[in-house]
Amino acid sequence: MRYILLISLSLIALGGTAQAGTIKASVNGLVCAFCATGIEKTFMKQSEVEAVIVDLEKKLVTITTKDGQDMDDETITRLITDSGYAVTDIAREQENESTK
Repeated sequence: MRYILLISLSLIALGGTAQAGTIKASVNGLVCAFCATGIEKTFMKQSEVEAVIVDLEKKLVTITTKDGQDMDDETITRLITDSGYAVTDIAREQENESTK
């Protein structure tokens, strides 16, 4: 999955004025690779998601949305909760590469 993130970041860097959002969700209950794979598959089914990385150590799900798209907190919470985990926090970062 790190490979997908590296590709995504490379595409963003090449895109001059590309904008992508990064959403970081802190999640309780993530303990194994099976948990991470389930969350990754769930989010990759969403049309607005470019990449997703699950960090089991930090209990963090990082979602990168496609250019010009977003995912609301309610959807993120529902997808994670329906997968059997609890969201403790959601933080957003907006990336803008137009300064290159």
